[in-house]
Amino acid sequence: MVLSSLRPLEAPSPAHVCPADQACSYLEAAAKELRLDQGVLSILSSPRKVVTVSIPIKLDNGEVQVFAGHRVQHCDILGPYKGGTRYHPAVTLQEVSVLAMLMTWKCALLGIPYGGAKGGIALDPNRYSVHELERITRRYTSELIKDIGPSVDIPAPDVGTSSREMAWMMDTYSMNVGHAVPGVVTGKPISIGGSRGREMATGRGVMIVVREALARQGKAIANSHIAIQGFGNVGSAAALLLHKAGAKVIAVSRGS
Repeated sequence: MVLSSLRPLEAPSPAHVCPADQACSYLEAAAKELRLDQGVLSILSSPRKVVTVSIPIKLDNGEVQVFAGHRVQHCDILGPYKGGTRYHPAVTLQEVSVLAMLMTWKCALLGIPYGGAKGGIALDPNRYSVHELERITRRYTSELIKDIGPSVDIPAPDVGTSSREMAWMMDTYSMNVGHAVPGVVTGKPISIGGSRGREMATGRGVMIVVREALARQGKAIANSHIAIQGFGNVGSAAALLLHKAGAKVIAVSRGS
């Protein structure tokens, strides 16, 4: 493929989401406001590394199914890559790439010394047994051994994954390198080095943002009526914390 022949709205790879994706329009608007150098903008518009692996797994019924696993590493200028691992039927390389880019902005805006990454496998975790999910997770991790690590790229839970999957990832990585490496993932169980409060942390962030946004309008959480879209780890935690703060949660919906 000759890149110079591409039309303006074409991208050389599904992982190169600019200029078509909305996330890029936000980047361009911010770059204009900051008078960012065009060369820097070009670098930030594309992921630094894209990894797609084949994950052949024997299911409990003896059949073999092959999954596609992705890991997109957007930018590591501020530190090692950092981002979640998603298990959802709608996972695509383009989606993962956009989310990796957004992780870069989140870390940078908060002054956290990490870069942005994201990973995922297109599957519905509700359709597979615990043993099948463990085999999928361990094989996915084994394929990424050279691309993750405490000083390289640190996965975390996301949609469809939890501390359980992080424990499998940590164990698989540790076995491959020959010693325990708790820092290869975050969001793992407390019993193997996880952080207390981690499961409620993102939902707590939602509650704090809502509280501060209302405060700017001269309002309080108490007796506010709140609807929540998405009721996974984040939405359910946010609903609980908002309720405890006095809000009336009148509606919730599941993203899936």
